[in-house]
Amino acid sequence: MSPAAVASLMMLTSGAAHAVVNAVLKSGRDKMSSRALIDGFSALIVLPGVFLLPLPTHAWGWLAISAVIHLVYLIALIKAFEGADMVVAYPLLRGVAPALAAAVSVGLFHEPAGPMVIAGVGLVSVGVIVSTLGRHLDRRTLLWALLTGAAIALYTVVDAQGVRAAPSAPSYIVWVFILLGGGVGTLFALWRGPGFILAARTEWRAGLVAGALSIVTYGLALWALRLGATPRLAALRETSVLFGVLIAIVFLKERATPARLASAGLIGAGAAVLVFSG
Repeated sequence: MSPAAVASLMMLTSGAAHAVVNAVLKSGRDKMSSRALIDGFSALIVLPGVFLLPLPTHAWGWLAISAVIHLVYLIALIKAFEGADMVVAYPLLRGVAPALAAAVSVGLFHEPAGPMVIAGVGLVSVGVIVSTLGRHLDRRTLLWALLTGAAIALYTVVDAQGVRAAPSAPSYIVWVFILLGGGVGTLFALWRGPGFILAARTEWRAGLVAGALSIVTYGLALWALRLGATPRLAALRETSVLFGVLIAIVFLKERATPARLASAGLIGAGAAVLVFSG
C-alpha cells in the first residue's frame, strides 16, 4: 500500500474516532469538566512515552503555538456545544476547517493542491455545512462555531509542520497530549473548581474512554500528516461529520432532516475524489 493510501486510511479512521469523542463531550452535563477529564486521561495514558521516545527536537516552537491554538479551540468548542445541538454545531464548525486549512497550508507553506484536491475539499466543506440547513443557530453560537472551525484549521496546519520537524511522529504525538492534558486539562479543572470534582465522580469512565480515543483520532491524524499533504488529508478527516450526525441521531436522539442525506452524499463524493486524488 502506498504512503498516500495509508495516510488516507489513517484519516478516515481518525474521523470516526473523533466523532465519538465529540459525542461524549456533547453528552456530558458539565462540558468544561468533561473536556478536562478527556485531556487529563489522554496525558496520563501517553506519559510513559516521555521516557521511551526521543524529545521532539526542532518542534518545540510548533508545539507551543499548537497549545495556544488548542486552548482557543477547546473554549470555543465548549461554547458552541452549550448553545446548539451537536447535529447543528458539529457540522458547521468542522465544515469551515478544511477550506481554511487548505488555504493556509497552500498560501504560507506552498503545499501541493491540484484541481482534484480543490474539488474534493470544496465538496466536503459544502456537504458538511449543508447538514446544518433548516436548523436555528443564534448569532453568538454561530460565532463560537466559526471560531472553532478557524482554530481547527490553524492547529492542523501548525501540527502538520511540527510533526514533520520532529524526529518521529510518536515523539510529537506524545508531547501534544502531554501539553494538552497537563496544561489545558489542568486549567479547565481549576476553572471549574468544585464542579470538576462532582463531574469526575460520575463521568470519569466516559472521560477515560474518550481520552483513549482522542489519542487514536489525533495521533492517527498527525501521523498521516507526516506522510502526505495537508489540504487533502485535512478535508478527509471531516468525514467525521458523517459519523457525528449518525451518533447524534441514534444515541443523542437528535432529529434528522433531508438536508442530512444531501450532506452525506456531498461528503461521500468529496471523500472519494480526495482518496483517488492521492
